[in-house]
Amino acid sequence: MEQFHHGQHVRLRSRVHGTYLHADEDGHGVNLRVRRESMNAAWAVHRHPGEDGQFLLLHSAAYGHYLAATDVPAPPGHRGLRVEQRDYDHPEVEPLVWQAILSESEEEVYLRNVDGACLRANGRFWNTDATVDFVYDLDNISRKMLWVVEEIPAREVMPPLPRPIGLPHPMLRSRMIMYMWRNILGGLITRGSFVFRGRSVFRLRHQLVRRLRPMVDFDDSELVMGLPTRDGRMFPLVVDLPSSGETLHIFVVIVGTPAHAALRYADVNAE
Repeated sequence: MEQFHHGQHVRLRSRVHGTYLHADEDGHGVNLRVRRESMNAAWAVHRHPGEDGQFLLLHSAAYGHYLAATDVPAPPGHRGLRVEQRDYDHPEVEPLVWQAILSESEEEVYLRNVDGACLRANGRFWNTDATVDFVYDLDNISRKMLWVVEEIPAREVMPPLPRPIGLPHPMLRSRMIMYMWRNILGGLITRGSFVFRGRSVFRLRHQLVRRLRPMVDFDDSELVMGLPTRDGRMFPLVVDLPSSGETLHIFVVIVGTPAHAALRYADVNAE
C-alpha cells in the first residue's frame, strides 16, 4: 500500500500492455488506452481502514465515480467479470474496496477486490476492457494482473475548462443537474435543479453562474463545480460531462473560500 497515499492521484499502467486504466466517457465502463495525459486516466486514492488492514478506493478524477468490481460476466472475448464505474452513493460498498498486493519484484502491484477477484488488463489492440478474475494461487498469477502505479503530481490552480465546439444543438442529450451551495460553516445557501443539454462543462458553469448571480455578483472564473465523494471531500469537475446523460450532483464552490482551498487538481500533463 506504500504506492497509494490518501488524497493523491495515480495512473495504473498495465505491465504487460503498457496501456492505462481509463474511465470511459460514458461514465460507466472502464477500459485500457495508450494516452496518459488525460484526466480519464487519473484516479484519486481514498485509504479505507478495514478489519484486516488498510484498503483503498479509487475515484475517477474525470467523472467522480469509483472503480468497482461486479459479478456480471465480461463481454465476449474477455476473461472474468466486468469492471465498471459506480456513483459515490451506491448502496454496495464491497465492490469498491481494493487491496494492493506488492509483486515479487516490488515494482508492480496486484489489485484485489475484497471479494477475491484481481483487476486484469485484457488485449492491447482489441477487447481492451478491464475485468476482474479470481485467483486461487498467488504464486501462479497472470502477468496481465500486474499494474505499475504512477504518481501524478498536483497542480496549484485549476486547469482551464475545455471550450465548447460549435453552438448548442436542440438534438443534444439532456440531463438533470442538481446543485447545492453551502457557506463556510456548512449552512445551506441555496439548492436547485435544472435540465441541461449537452456535455460542455464550460457551458454548464456559465448556466450555474447565471442562476446564482441574482444572489451574488461574480464571474464564471470565480465558480468551481465540485463532485461529492464517499468520505465527504469534493473533487473538481474539469472535463466535459459523461455521455450517458445521467443526473449530475454538483457542489458550488467559490474561489477564495476554504472549500476551494481544499480542492486538489491532478497535473496530468506533467512529465
